[in-house]
Amino acid sequence: MSQKKRTDRNDEEAPQRTTRGDGARTRARIIDSAGRLIGANGFAETTSKAIAADAGVDLASINYHFGSRDGLYKAVLVEAHRRFITLDELQAIATGDGLPQDKLRRILDRLVTRALAPKEWNGNVLARELLSPGSHIEVLFEQEIGPKFRALSTVLSEISDIPVGDPALVRCAVSVGAPCAMIFVARRNDNPLSRRIEDMGKDELVDHLLSFALGGLQAIGRDFSAAVSGSN
Repeated sequence: MSQKKRTDRNDEEAPQRTTRGDGARTRARIIDSAGRLIGANGFAETTSKAIAADAGVDLASINYHFGSRDGLYKAVLVEAHRRFITLDELQAIATGDGLPQDKLRRILDRLVTRALAPKEWNGNVLARELLSPGSHIEVLFEQEIGPKFRALSTVLSEISDIPVGDPALVRCAVSVGAPCAMIFVARRNDNPLSRRIEDMGKDELVDHLLSFALGGLQAIGRDFSAAVSGSN
């Protein structure tokens, strides 16, 4: 009898597992379709009907998985940023072995590699949002940029001796990340700057960004230490 109960229970659970898997695949397909269409045409010009048709689902599926068209776009932005770099990747580098300078180089190498990668929809979506940000960008700061910013800050703190959370370190993190974001955005369209970037060697570019970042971090760190000493 107990064997029958276990069998019945397994029979009941199996379809649920399949449904969850199908739901995750459908959700991912909708995000991918929305990302490609929004990356090509912009959010305002991309209708839910077009996304549903491209993904091979009905309109109700968008509301079911994301609540609304705005909810879908927020999910697209989050996925786009994760395809650029994940929080797990940054935390693994930040908490791993090695000198802080070596950690920073690994982070910059990862960012530049992704920035120079073949153009995909996530790059187009992020570039559009960064160049013309709307209210949806808040989800990036809450779910992606904020946590990743803190992971990067721990490495910059080790280099500069500026405490995490201090406004000076926040400015340093912006200064380190901004060139990578510029490369990422500049490559979305063919222009003189993007062609110059294409001609640069990846390792040479990473080494330059590292030297530039270390010089700035060390200088700001010295100023910070001098200010702290002077106030004591």
